[in-house]
Amino acid sequence: MTANRTERVRRHYDRSAGSYDRIISWAEKALFGGGREWVCSRARGEALEIAVGTGRNLPFYPEGVRLTAIELSPKMLDAAYRRARELGREADLRVGDAQNLPFPDASFDTVIATLALCTIPDDRRAVAEAARVLRPGGRLLLLEHVRSPILSMRLLQRVLDPLAILIDHDHLLREPLRHVEDAGLVVENLERSKLGIVERLAARKPL
Repeated sequence: MTANRTERVRRHYDRSAGSYDRIISWAEKALFGGGREWVCSRARGEALEIAVGTGRNLPFYPEGVRLTAIELSPKMLDAAYRRARELGREADLRVGDAQNLPFPDASFDTVIATLALCTIPDDRRAVAEAARVLRPGGRLLLLEHVRSPILSMRLLQRVLDPLAILIDHDHLLREPLRHVEDAGLVVENLERSKLGIVERLAARKPL
């Protein structure tokens, strides 16, 4: 079942690759301003970005970060390649599935995901995989839209959720924090904004 859902998501983002940057830009301005910078500025050492999309995070990584990034959609990854070339940013960009990372245990110092867990079919599995490939002491860094703790906003999200999933495979009621804690990671920083629907999270894998 998950394989079928994953294939549908891949096809959707292959179709959407050409318009993705234009569509996402308004949401970033309204909801996520500074979020990519917040996440990427905390990356260190050998870093893995899951669901890199069109590479919108690439300008924000510090010097010295050695970046590997995966993306389910080859068409989205083509856009990330172009952006990396334009920026002169060295990165190992490859097709891959966040639910089944093609890396050994304890391969990375940092794992990054921004606006990704909302569309990955099995977000719990993606977080567990991120924790698996982190080295002890490594950090998971997230920027996501999440289920609001405020009742009125949560009810609105519940109404809109089926439509968002139908149109964009975008789940409005997910709670990455639960998966991060279930994976055994220790939350170091958690910030919520925009009536609780935007979450910035940094968590560390215990030594």
